[in-house]
Amino acid sequence: MTRKNLFAFSGAVFAALFATSVMAEQSNSGAGDFFNNSPESVAPAFHDAPKQSELPALNYVNQPPMVPHSVKNYQVTKNVNQCLNCHSVEASRVTGATRISPTHFADRDGNIGSSSSPRRYFCLQCHVSQSDVEPIVPNEFKPMKGYGK
Repeated sequence: MTRKNLFAFSGAVFAALFATSVMAEQSNSGAGDFFNNSPESVAPAFHDAPKQSELPALNYVNQPPMVPHSVKNYQVTKNVNQCLNCHSVEASRVTGATRISPTHFADRDGNIGSSSSPRRYFCLQCHVSQSDVEPIVPNEFKPMKGYGK
């Protein structure tokens, strides 16, 4: 390693260490409340989620349906997906919940499998909870003709 490369590498290491120590200090001081579970760290709109409601009308073709119930504290990780406790093919027969769409079993090449595709496993990427709040930014979106309210 040349002297110039060694200097650049050591500078990058020191910068990474400094950034890590600053983030650790912020999380310990309360400045990084984003990762804490305190009520102040949760967006206020999350508290306005309905307990249970009807599915709202879709606004465009192939829109993922919104979730008509709160998903607070739902665990959706690579090992656990609590949405499937009610919405899997087997569970939906018992719970009466909407069954996951057949499209969720297709891989990126269009092959249909027996379990949900990894690209469709993290439900909350597309399906979001409803909240009755004012928009944060102006929105002039108009549903397609025949869709929406």
